Amino acid sequence: MIEILKILFTMPFLLYGCYTDLKERRVSNKVWKYMLASGSVFVIYEVFTGGLPYFKSLILSSIIVFISIYILFQLGAFGGGDAKGLMVLSILFPLYPVFLFSEKVYPLLGLPPIGLFTFTVLENALLITVLVPLGMFFHNLLHFSPQMLKNPLYMFIGYRTEVFSLKNKEHLGLLEKFELDENGAVTRKFARSGLDFDANRKPELEEYVKKGLIEKDIWVTPGLPFMLSITAGFITAVIFGDLIFYAVFNLIGS
Repeated sequence: MIEILKILFTMPFLLYGCYTDLKERRVSNKVWKYMLASGSVFVIYEVFTGGLPYFKSLILSSIIVFISIYILFQLGAFGGGDAKGLMVLSILFPLYPVFLFSEKVYPLLGLPPIGLFTFTVLENALLITVLVPLGMFFHNLLHFSPQMLKNPLYMFIGYRTEVFSLKNKEHLGLLEKFELDENGAVTRKFARSGLDFDANRKPELEEYVKKGLIEKDIWVTPGLPFMLSITAGFITAVIFGDLIFYAVFNLIGS
């Protein structure tokens, strides 16, 4: 019962984190402070009921996850808000949540060999993030235009939109850098991580379109916030378990 209560308690914070990450591309530290402060009730209760074994699991989970997440954060794998959210999860869920609901035991795929719940959340989040390019590709197929064939690989990481509509777009990155050379022609260079769209450049790009130097549609990348993947990873970890371990285990078994 306590595991279900913790899951229900956690979801509003994760969903709010998704909302602010989508809107502002950041999650305030206050979200995780409030989550940890109010969630400490569960931690204190389980320390008293679980005794020393639970306390050891809490310390072990916190240390391992904190060090791992900090290293990944320094390597630029995700933002500070994502890292802090994962750290708080490691405190609230030092043990993998197992519960009975509607005569079924969750997670449905069973417990992974490494019972660190936060790692499973992160693994699932990364797997879901990897699937995003496929979704982007199918989106481009549904909105296919011959110009896409010039850069087919872009179909996995972005989509085409009109230059004149960019003022209404937020949190987009340009997949190409446009530069005017000495001959008056525009050269394009691929921007690996997506250049942040600078509103001051919009008139410049519009001028290129009017002069026929570039097409009216250009490639942009939405840069989806990782908090969405973390929340999806949390839900799939609770319901199903470790998706990567399950897939690899069945692949080896077959």
